[in-house]
Amino acid sequence: MSTTLKEILTRRPVAATIRLTVPAGGAKPAPPVGPALGQYRLNLMAFCKDFNARTQKYKPDSPMAVTITAFTDNTFEFIVKSPSVTWYLKKAAGVENGSSRPGHVTASTITLKHVYEIAKIKQSDPFCQYMSLESISKSIIGTANSMGIKVQKELD
Repeated sequence: MSTTLKEILTRRPVAATIRLTVPAGGAKPAPPVGPALGQYRLNLMAFCKDFNARTQKYKPDSPMAVTITAFTDNTFEFIVKSPSVTWYLKKAAGVENGSSRPGHVTASTITLKHVYEIAKIKQSDPFCQYMSLESISKSIIGTANSMGIKVQKELD
């Protein structure tokens, strides 16, 4: 991957990389968003409006992971990831938290259909867009097993 001289000269110096978990459609200039962005003198309202517009399609209060790259000229870029696999698994299984002893105690059970639906949502993530649905599903099944959630073909 060769970079041209123009790319190197137009590259902006990064002041910080901020990682936050913000509810979908619920970014307000109050904590935790306000202090995190204000410290780097970024435009809070611009971020809140842009973030809320990008996360409209998700249910309110879905925890969205957002990575904000702050530049030294007080501008920013951000990447929004869909909620974590564990959050989706807990919602699908209807449990508050996983098993305290995974492998010994089963917290709940879900079907392969649930796993497939979660995999389809996660495929839109920037880091999973080139992965096959099968490999994402295998990863989700592994996460479910480590949480003490049993995956069955169909519920009895």
